[in-house]
Amino acid sequence: MTVMAFDEALGRFEPVLGLETHVELGTASKMFCGCKTTFGAAPNTQVCPTCLAFPGALPVANEAAIESTIRIGLALNCSIAEWCRFARKNYFYPDMPKNYQISQYDEPLCFDGYLDVEVDGETVRVEIERVHLEEDTGKSTHVGGATGRIQGADYSIVDYNRAGIPLVEIVTKPIPGTDRMAPEVAKAYATELREIMRALGVSDVRMEEGSMRCDVNVSLMPRGSSEWGTRTETKNVNSLRSVERAVRSEIERQAHILAEGGKIIQETRHFHEDTGTTTPGRSKEEAQDYRYFPEPDLVPIAPDAAWVARLKAELPELPLVKRKRLQAEWGVSDLDMQAMHNADAIDLVEATVAAGAPAADARKWWMGELARRANESATTLADLPITPADIARVTELVASGSLNDKLARQVLEGVLAGEGTPDAVVAARGLEIVNDEGELSAIIDEVLAGNADVADKIRSGKIAAVGALVGGVMKASRGKADAGRARQLILEKLGVSE
Repeated sequence: MTVMAFDEALGRFEPVLGLETHVELGTASKMFCGCKTTFGAAPNTQVCPTCLAFPGALPVANEAAIESTIRIGLALNCSIAEWCRFARKNYFYPDMPKNYQISQYDEPLCFDGYLDVEVDGETVRVEIERVHLEEDTGKSTHVGGATGRIQGADYSIVDYNRAGIPLVEIVTKPIPGTDRMAPEVAKAYATELREIMRALGVSDVRMEEGSMRCDVNVSLMPRGSSEWGTRTETKNVNSLRSVERAVRSEIERQAHILAEGGKIIQETRHFHEDTGTTTPGRSKEEAQDYRYFPEPDLVPIAPDAAWVARLKAELPELPLVKRKRLQAEWGVSDLDMQAMHNADAIDLVEATVAAGAPAADARKWWMGELARRANESATTLADLPITPADIARVTELVASGSLNDKLARQVLEGVLAGEGTPDAVVAARGLEIVNDEGELSAIIDEVLAGNADVADKIRSGKIAAVGALVGGVMKASRGKADAGRARQLILEKLGVSE
């Protein structure tokens, strides 16, 4: 696929973004029936006559899902409808047993909101068109063929466990004016949205499991033009990095086509993780007629104003506000705070501080040694088998002089290996610093005896050579000596003062 270089593309065209984000709610039961929503259950074991659309089975709306949706809308500064209703979205596809989806059409539960995101020190306001509630579809698996898609497959199988799980769709208004920051703005928006869902506790937003997924809309218009271009919709992008890459890829692809005098086709596209590019899905040149009509089996939703006011008053501190507060409390730079945010380390650092560690030490360990180990094991910081309380205890042992940083890293290694608490690892591995003056003095005597030439250099005024002797002490003590105290004792024994 021929593309135009990103910088050249942005020199000639201006991008307009739009994002449609689906979030599976973490309710105990499905949207319109009592089936469980546990992820990873055996196929078709969490189904019933209602979510399988047996004749005569009737839906009943999940109050917890409605409440969660209102809370999402409030967190996104939306207006909450005083009255709305569900609709039937009709289409044939095997992952919906009813051949229609219960959704919302022209009467969303939440509308006209916004979300502010920060990119490179600038605040970008993303306007929200609507937040509506619907049911998720089942999961189709296409067997055979090279792509895993229905084209070329030998046959398909369907798991209906996911069919009927409460699904919130958050739709932005078109986002112009992002210019060269367009990919970063898209990623920042998806990231902030995910953080809000976590703060609200309405979803685990595990993109790798499909509980949050984004459809990315991109169009280009020539610089100086006021007429927006034809958009494409890249479907079901399932990682934050891929949201950014999908925007970048579409800008480069569309710019090349337009520069060559071609026409952008309004279509859905698929994003490929391995190449970072998109390929065509289905054409949307003509609007799809879903034949929406009001769902006759469900009563309208009319949220009580007092209920909505209570939900608004009970909203937790939202992520952007929290980050600014913690940044001021911890005294860290914008760059350091952004690094912690990118690494999903802010909550871990906060919990470590709450467990008694100084903020600087908590940040040092999570963003240093533990980030390195997470990268090595291809996991996230939150999934490492170590707790903020463990890190707080390690910082306490270092502060008390029981450990130095080198020994502390060995303690962390032991905790990560499942050897127990930091104190248990220290005891089992014999890692505590040598604080006994007699023992340390004996080690120094051995090192001096074996390095008489270095000792003579120090006596003659070459004090910098003491570093070699300190290194010898650290080696002899297996890193358990206090390097600063060892230096003092060496100079004292040699009768040298600094």
